[in-house]
Amino acid sequence: MHAMQYTFTLPADCPMDVIRERVARTGHLLDDWPGLGLKAYLVRERGQDGSPVNQYAPFYLWHTVEGMNAFLWEGAFQRPTDDFGRPAVRQWTSLAYEEGGAAGSPARTAVLRRRPVPEGPPLSAVAADAVRETGRPAALGGAQLAAAVVDTGRWELVHLSLHAGDAPDGVEGEAFRVPHLSGPGRGLLPRGRQW
Repeated sequence: MHAMQYTFTLPADCPMDVIRERVARTGHLLDDWPGLGLKAYLVRERGQDGSPVNQYAPFYLWHTVEGMNAFLWEGAFQRPTDDFGRPAVRQWTSLAYEEGGAAGSPARTAVLRRRPVPEGPPLSAVAADAVRETGRPAALGGAQLAAAVVDTGRWELVHLSLHAGDAPDGVEGEAFRVPHLSGPGRGLLPRGRQW
C-alpha cells in the first residue's frame, strides 16, 4: 500500500465553499479509479476546529503503484494543477492499516498527525509502536479507519484516521472535514502490519 498527499494552502479570505462545491461537482470522478484504495477529500477552514489556515489537502491510499502513476501522469492530476498550481506531492509507504467499526458510515472528520521517526530506538521498535498506535484510533467508537505511513527520505511518520463524527478525544493532530470519500478499492487495502 502506498500513500500520497498534496496540499493547497489558500488565502485567508478565500471562501471555502468554493472548494466544497468543487468536491461536490468532481469528487465522483475517482469513485471507480483503478488501483485507488481510497481518497479522502480533506478540507480545513481558518478559525474552525483549531485550523490556522484554509487548506484543501486530499489524502490517498493506493493498492497499486500503477493506479497512482496513472492518476499523476495521465491527466486527472492536471485539473487541480491547472486551477491551483503544481504542488509538491508527498508519498509514503505503509506500516499499518486498520478498518474501524464505523467503516460503512460516511466519513465526516479526518485527523492527520505527523512526527519525526525518533533517533535512538531501533527502527523495528518504532515501526511496532506505529502499528500499535494505528489500532488505537481504529478501535474507538465512530472510527472508519486508521493508517500509519512513513517517508524514509525525511524519516517522518504520518498517522491518518477517519471518523464518522467529530474527532474523538485523545486523537491528536490536525483536524479536517471530509466532504467526500472515494473508495473503489478500499476492500483491497491490506489490513494490519504491512511487512
